[in-house]
Amino acid sequence: MRSVIVPDGTLRTKPRALNFALDFTQGSIIGVYDAEDAPDPDQLRKVALHFANCGPDVACLQGVLDYYNDRTNWLTRCFAIEYATWFRIVLPGLARLGFVVPLGGTTLFFRRQILEDLGGWDAHNVTEDADLGVRLARAGYRTELIDSVTQEEANGRAWPWVKQRSRWLKGYAITYAVHMRSPRQLMRDLGLKRFLGVQMLFLGTLSQFVLQPVLWSFWLIPFGIAHPIQTLLPPIGFWLLAAVFFGSEIINFAISAIALKAAKKTWLIKWAVTLQVYFPLAALAAYKGLFELAWKPFYWDKTMHGVLLPEPVKAPPPPPSHQA
Repeated sequence: MRSVIVPDGTLRTKPRALNFALDFTQGSIIGVYDAEDAPDPDQLRKVALHFANCGPDVACLQGVLDYYNDRTNWLTRCFAIEYATWFRIVLPGLARLGFVVPLGGTTLFFRRQILEDLGGWDAHNVTEDADLGVRLARAGYRTELIDSVTQEEANGRAWPWVKQRSRWLKGYAITYAVHMRSPRQLMRDLGLKRFLGVQMLFLGTLSQFVLQPVLWSFWLIPFGIAHPIQTLLPPIGFWLLAAVFFGSEIINFAISAIALKAAKKTWLIKWAVTLQVYFPLAALAAYKGLFELAWKPFYWDKTMHGVLLPEPVKAPPPPPSHQA
């Protein structure tokens, strides 16, 4: 193991560092970890075995991410619920249905030759992982998920959480804008089904968080407060819209429960109902990200780690001495 110091430059992004470090590697499989990661001990063996047994069109393997400090506070609990849903339900579902898989930033493994043929990572994209997932699909390659977990540190402070999420959403906007510069070419590369999947994933994610205050306002109804748009729509239209919203929330809760059961964290299910308060934070992050998109699109708002680590396990007391 050795550290590689990236020279100073205009860009201070993770993908720039990855591109620089790639020239110092020698293996046929390139893996990406974050500094605070704690992967399963047998993870690299699983990766090597999976690549040896899968077809040459599988260019990337994505592991499952989880959090080791999910008991720290309410924010880390909600973050753990969100990650369980994303990595155990959403991403496997996208892969199984044949859609583009937006990669996570860590526990990624690539066939080196394919990664180099694609030119590595986009150094200007602050979600280089999602962008690379789209580029792999456009080139005809597939991403598969492996049943191996890497534990990470959840961001458990409100403003750092907003800053981290704003970078992710800003990167989603950049990725969508880059690949939609030529929609016809994107459709030719992906096919109609996966093209529509990109719209659903990237545009749907961005619009969901930007419109979060509008969606969240439907919670006024159970408290007997008239909704602002109730007078603008016919009654059947309004109540149909409300039914879709509340039905979606029930489905989201059920998906979270299934994901937490798979993650062996059923104790978090009771906290899933509080996601209604958690996700509005992402609306603030979306507005911050869109503002930065116009002001400083390539700025990487770094996340400080080692702040909210789990309490260390205390060693048992030594046995009593029998000396006289």
